[in-house]
Amino acid sequence: MNSRTKIIHIDGLVGSIEMSIDLPDELKNDPTFVIRGLALVAHPHPLMGGTMDNKVAATMARAFNQLGFVSVRPNFRGVGGTAGLHDDGVGELEDLLHVTDWMRTPSSWTSFEATAQQAWVSTVNALPLVVSGFSFGSFVGSHLVQRLIDLGRPAERLVMVGSAAGKWTLAPVPADTILIHGELDETIPLIDVLDWARPQELTVQVVPGADHFFHRRLHCIRNIITGAWLGMPDHRKQSLR
Repeated sequence: MNSRTKIIHIDGLVGSIEMSIDLPDELKNDPTFVIRGLALVAHPHPLMGGTMDNKVAATMARAFNQLGFVSVRPNFRGVGGTAGLHDDGVGELEDLLHVTDWMRTPSSWTSFEATAQQAWVSTVNALPLVVSGFSFGSFVGSHLVQRLIDLGRPAERLVMVGSAAGKWTLAPVPADTILIHGELDETIPLIDVLDWARPQELTVQVVPGADHFFHRRLHCIRNIITGAWLGMPDHRKQSLR
């Protein structure tokens, strides 16, 4: 947990949803800092020990912070302080949709002490939203992105780490989706991800020597994510140096 991480609870569809809010370091000293957008990070399977504090999920949140995004990591149903029971991705999808609505509402942030006086809050409903997920979180995230498209409020981009191809049925994803997978993933074999990506002509970025949890390779996830955005035109590029 970095110095800008805060734990909050919001009202969800079946009770409280516990979330970690990760803020860019720049906001500590400059409440007028212009953030790049919002990033939602979905954690791995709850019944297999997945929580918002998972190291891969936390690494993704920090990577987005480095790029100037405010990151939100909710706990899925039945995990930590989040109410409810595991729902095989159905209720979890509805919860993530609810969280994105909360993220895009200015009053959500004005009622949160750490951000109440920050300039970006007043225009949060116009900021880009990035959806990301690890393993089971990538499965739910893929369906969230499709739902947001159907609702006419699409995410800016989708990032999938340890994509759940072959394990759960993924939704079709945008062509610019960032797919990161470990060469030696023992939980979701790389070949399953390649078989899923091939007909969609998606690029898979393979981390050599990495297992499912990217032990000793977490920095590779960070570098791939930050590299993807740093190559894009951005009025804030100078502040990232």
